[in-house]
Amino acid sequence: MQFNGTSSYVAADDLTVAVNASIALERPLLVKGEPGTGKTELAKQVAASLGLNLIEWHVKSTTRAQQGLYEYDAVSRLRDSQLGDPQVNDVANYIRRGKIWDAFDATEKSVLLIDEIDKADIEFPNDLLLELDRMEFHVYETGETVSARNRPIVIITSNNEKELPDAFLRRCFFHYISFPELPMLEQIVDVHYPGIKKNLVRAALTQFYEIRETPGLKKKPSTSEALDWIRLLVAEDLDPADLRSDANNALPRLHGALLKNEQDVHLFERLAFLARQRNG
Repeated sequence: MQFNGTSSYVAADDLTVAVNASIALERPLLVKGEPGTGKTELAKQVAASLGLNLIEWHVKSTTRAQQGLYEYDAVSRLRDSQLGDPQVNDVANYIRRGKIWDAFDATEKSVLLIDEIDKADIEFPNDLLLELDRMEFHVYETGETVSARNRPIVIITSNNEKELPDAFLRRCFFHYISFPELPMLEQIVDVHYPGIKKNLVRAALTQFYEIRETPGLKKKPSTSEALDWIRLLVAEDLDPADLRSDANNALPRLHGALLKNEQDVHLFERLAFLARQRNG
């Protein structure tokens, strides 16, 4: 079972090595990187490439580890008991299965995505250590033990918003998705927009990297934002020369696709003001 990328996902060699290593070791793959570098999409493409079902668990700040296993709805059971509902006699009627349970109970091997694990409480990863390591957990209300029928491929993503516990990291195979260099980003653009003008792509991406490297930028634009921007440039039918139509204007054309906060917009406006002073 080997992952080699797909026709719609350009994967660097080190990334494919990491995916295949985690599969061989039967360890969760922890993928870090800037937002918008394709971490979540990786799980979808691994599933598609290997012909496996994808089970997605998107973590939020309020998500608890227990929710990935199961939840016991005691409130509903109490209400039903007051109403005389006969189903209260079987506690299993009030057990709600989580995404990890779904992955463990799948009749065929699957890909389990635990997305943006760093959004949750710091103890969240530790609370899943044994379950992901042993591939089983106990349901206390029913007394049953749920074991994985087929060990899923586990892909965990993090935006590096907070440090993860060492004990959790020891159980993972780690890979950091670096921001792609120009040749690879050109490949990614070509996959999404085949037949696009090469000279427009080169001019746009050259300006894109200049924007990313601007000192003082609060949020660097991501790969996904570069794709959105180029899509707009194509929709507007702009030529490469249009991107540099005003040498005194430091704001890029259609900059709302790239600059996502007022501090960065003001930064480029100040750069434009300084450029006009120098040329005035």
